[in-house]
Amino acid sequence: MESLQVARIVNCNRKLPLNLLEIPRNSGMVGQLSFAPSRSRRGGASLLLCKSITGRNEEEFRSFQDRYSAEEEESDLDATPRQDDNGSPLGLQLLPNYDEKQVVNYNADPVSATEEEIGSVSATEEDIGSVSTTEEDIKGADEEPNPITRVTRNIVFVTAEAAPYSKTGGLGDVCGSLPLALAARGHRVMVVSPRYLRGDPSDKVFGSAIDIDCHIKVPCFGGLQEVAFFHEYRAGVDWVFVDHPSYHRPGNPYGDGNGAFGDNQFRFTLLCHAACEAPLVIPLGGFTYGEKCLFLVNDWHASLVPVLLAAKYRPHGVYKDARSILVIHNLAHQGVEPAATYNNFGLPLEWYGALEWVFPTWARTHALDTGEAVNVLKGAIVTADRILTVSQGYSWEITTAEGGHGLNELLSSRKIVLNGIVNGVDVAEWNPATDEHIPFHYSIDDLSGKVRCKTALQEELSLAVRPDCPMIGFIGRLDFQKGVDLILSAIPELMQEDIQFIMLGSGDPQSENWMRAMESTYKDKFRGWVGFNVPVSHRITAGCDILLMPSRFEPCGLNQLYAMRYGTVPVVHCTGGLKDTVENFNPYAEEGGQGTGWTFSPLSKDSMLAALRVAIGTYREHKSSWEGLMKRGMERNYTWDKAAAQYEQVIEWAFLDLPYVQ
Repeated sequence: MESLQVARIVNCNRKLPLNLLEIPRNSGMVGQLSFAPSRSRRGGASLLLCKSITGRNEEEFRSFQDRYSAEEEESDLDATPRQDDNGSPLGLQLLPNYDEKQVVNYNADPVSATEEEIGSVSATEEDIGSVSTTEEDIKGADEEPNPITRVTRNIVFVTAEAAPYSKTGGLGDVCGSLPLALAARGHRVMVVSPRYLRGDPSDKVFGSAIDIDCHIKVPCFGGLQEVAFFHEYRAGVDWVFVDHPSYHRPGNPYGDGNGAFGDNQFRFTLLCHAACEAPLVIPLGGFTYGEKCLFLVNDWHASLVPVLLAAKYRPHGVYKDARSILVIHNLAHQGVEPAATYNNFGLPLEWYGALEWVFPTWARTHALDTGEAVNVLKGAIVTADRILTVSQGYSWEITTAEGGHGLNELLSSRKIVLNGIVNGVDVAEWNPATDEHIPFHYSIDDLSGKVRCKTALQEELSLAVRPDCPMIGFIGRLDFQKGVDLILSAIPELMQEDIQFIMLGSGDPQSENWMRAMESTYKDKFRGWVGFNVPVSHRITAGCDILLMPSRFEPCGLNQLYAMRYGTVPVVHCTGGLKDTVENFNPYAEEGGQGTGWTFSPLSKDSMLAALRVAIGTYREHKSSWEGLMKRGMERNYTWDKAAAQYEQVIEWAFLDLPYVQ
């Protein structure tokens, strides 16, 4: 079939590898951002991602070509000028020739390795089936001291938030810390996130991100939407920010005081399309990330990426060697919109079933409501090569009717590729021996500073300075998920105990007003800090003896990890990541006991109070047991390096299986 090489609408004025796609002459797609039908699921046309230089004169083309001459002589890139039927130049084919046995260290020149050196990292369809894995398999990934990364990968995080640039909760922490840990282990890591500008001093966090003068147009929402890319190289990671006017407004990444933004589907669809293009069009360090990369997509905001890989790219031979892993941080948020919005995604019509969602009868708004919708997170669950949650307990909970939020049956069907990995802790920020936010430092070998932090907190909050009085703390959002209603109902009984109680958080206005009322009612025992303050959260974590977390569900939870690191004993509801990370105290075990805290179940006021009373009694009457609880918690290893080693294992499993195709 006669074909014509056509350039994509893209403008990147820096060093840019250019790639071409063969589009049939009669397709009617010349100059448009679209794909011709593929001839084969596993074969198909070559990649279209290039800078259009059609219409430029020959001297301009030669100048453009000369910029690559020195690099071409020393590289293994295929650099071939392309022409149309009239002899006009169209671009350069400049793609690395990937080899399954190649190990790339991006701090040095590419080197080859034998199969024995890197292990077997590729397999044919006949060789392998789907890889079934267990919690023990993942835990074993970091058992050896100082594990060495045998195979380096090009890893692309796609996320709605990444600290310190944007953060509303645990998602921002994960995507701000895990990339650094993976980069430190030798991988080439890119994080793709929106460039949020609020028009206030907080915008300075993007001050070091440089406009790389790369503009692309992506097809969605009934037209071609233009986005730009900003880039900052920090701590070994390429931080790439997608720029579009829809990201420039006051508020947080998802909404403002009036609620969620009405165009969030548009904003995060743009993010997903741009994230799929970024590894192909942005030359970072002189080379693009290329097709053979691993996409780590986080929550529903990034969930269109696996669908795009399967529906838009792989049918044409693009990203056929890439893999995607969906990381579910909170299944309660799924990106559900009316079915009529499917056309906004820029997906082929035949892929509607991947996102199709029908609400049960009881959840429909009226008798004529058919319940038809599209669910972006569901699309990722269907098409991602593997699925991760942020704890092993949560990976089980989401397969149950109680915790699955309507997706439990689908997730159960993919249980063979579903695992959980507990988040890590930023040990530089959360370290009682060096924490700049606490008045006194201490360590597992010298706990004297812990008591001094407690008395300093009592003085700061105008409570009676009583080192022997048990101090209980709560830090978190004031909402239904965090179990604040349980605390509210239990406070009258809890205040009968000789304790002090501190709460820090914001959210539900009624809960905020209740905190203020309790402070007035129990002036000598209760303090409520409405709002969130990072230094105060550190001082409460260091100063309290007990941290209470009665969450209804908690995918991972970080506050209990911080508490244990600071010698503060957690009392938590037995759910999700709380159950995985807090070991119940057993005073009858050898060597003076075992465990790091208390878990309670069922989720009820009486169950919570019973656990708290046992903790209070242990604190008062069994000092040696309490010190053992503190030290065992401080010894726990929840570093990001440990989590990164476990992520590496799942990434290798992802590359063992063939990628998803319809």
